[in-house]
Amino acid sequence: MRLKEFVTLAEVEEADGNLDQDVNGLTYDSRTASAGQVFFAIPGEQADGHDFIGAAVKRGATTFVYSQKGNWPQTTASVRVKDVRRAMGLWAAHFYHRPSQKLKLVGVTGTNGKTTLTYLLESMFKAAALTPGVIGTINYRYAGREIPSHHTTPESLDLQQMLAVMVGAGVHSVALEVSSHALAQERVRGLDFDVGVFTNLSRDHLDYHRDMDDYFSIKSRLFTDYLDVSSKARKAAVIYGEDARGGALAAMARDHGLDVWLYGEGPSWDVHPLQIEKDVLGCRGKIVAKGQTIEFESALIGSANLQNILGAVGVGCALGLDADALAAGIRQLKTVPGRVEKVENQVGITILVDYAHTPDALEKVLGAVRPLACGKVITVFGCGGDRDRGKRPLMGEIAARLSDLVVVTSDNPRTEEPLAILGEIEAGVQRTGLKKFRASGFESRVGEFDVERGYLMEADRRLAIRAAVNWARPGDLILIAGKGHEDYQILGTQKIHFDDREVARDELAARARV
Repeated sequence: MRLKEFVTLAEVEEADGNLDQDVNGLTYDSRTASAGQVFFAIPGEQADGHDFIGAAVKRGATTFVYSQKGNWPQTTASVRVKDVRRAMGLWAAHFYHRPSQKLKLVGVTGTNGKTTLTYLLESMFKAAALTPGVIGTINYRYAGREIPSHHTTPESLDLQQMLAVMVGAGVHSVALEVSSHALAQERVRGLDFDVGVFTNLSRDHLDYHRDMDDYFSIKSRLFTDYLDVSSKARKAAVIYGEDARGGALAAMARDHGLDVWLYGEGPSWDVHPLQIEKDVLGCRGKIVAKGQTIEFESALIGSANLQNILGAVGVGCALGLDADALAAGIRQLKTVPGRVEKVENQVGITILVDYAHTPDALEKVLGAVRPLACGKVITVFGCGGDRDRGKRPLMGEIAARLSDLVVVTSDNPRTEEPLAILGEIEAGVQRTGLKKFRASGFESRVGEFDVERGYLMEADRRLAIRAAVNWARPGDLILIAGKGHEDYQILGTQKIHFDDREVARDELAARARV
């Protein structure tokens, strides 16, 4: 490929040097630059790529793409563009021969539910003999391979390369989690989507977005921008109609010529449930999708997962998948890591680990599991440091209102003082009038509290889980929320191994020895 082919793809403000030269590779990391490569000077979260143009040129990069004027080093070519990230996405798509055009590509956005929905789609695609790939929060996987996930949605260059590898491995369909950061930062530029999914919108990432209107505006770009320019012949939007923003988004999607499928639990939606039964074993019943009825059964627990199932069915119908494949896909998915995931035990306690780390997610999961508990509901949770502080008292109030016993603990404190975070959560707990217990000795008191409701402050997450396990009696339900599938905890700048599921199993074993 010649450089002049790429220059025509993005809005170029200035191009200097030999545009007839070959392009041997693309990179945004100066440490990997080599002869014949193009270096993109993208603005990062910690550093600006413009500061590394010189290092990339020294390592052999023959072209650099930039947006800021400066005294840059001499090389064989340079291209100044308005938006380096946008150019990188378009150039990467061209370099890797537009792999998304060869795939059924579904982008899933929204505050909550993205991961579970992609797992459901993966299972449905398998049942429909459409070899799947998944790119999301937990990992990136295809053809029996798993790659650790560093970002929910990778940088555009990494994403295009990964899709090209998937195509080469025989993948036919991909479910992609699309974060608001990815939409704002052009990481999905150059992708040709078939379907976009909107799961919901609730408070999150307000340390990054100006306000909820800005957050929604960014989310809506999947439909009004990225799907709009997709080259696919048939394009659809699958939208959770019961979300406060769902109607507005549906109108936007229709204005952009998309086939709209609205889903929700009410009978007026295009995709809705009938005759549903829910318990600790999962849910079952029927789903009606624009006149088509699908009988299903699922091991996934709670109303939020029913919502995710409805969304996945909407995608399957929009893509024209067979109803039997949709039902088989739902049935064959037994669990999603860290999403209302059961910790099996012989004590008769239901222990669930969930990623809920926003007020809406915590309220929904507690609202879904509370009716399933025969006894008390015990909630262990915290809030991440160096993130949106405004949600902390909101989550404290929700946990206290919907639980019998609450253990407020650390999530990933990062560089904040853990006790300060707990104090901001406690302000919300106190609004409910819930009684505060003293921490001393609570981690070892097995089954003492049959009547009292109250809360405990324990910054050590292991001791917090220990207290919950030792409080619980048969029939009780413990929800350990916030970290889900994560197998680490960030204390200051140190990342240590910590998995809620492992710790719960360890504490159950210790309880059995008492």
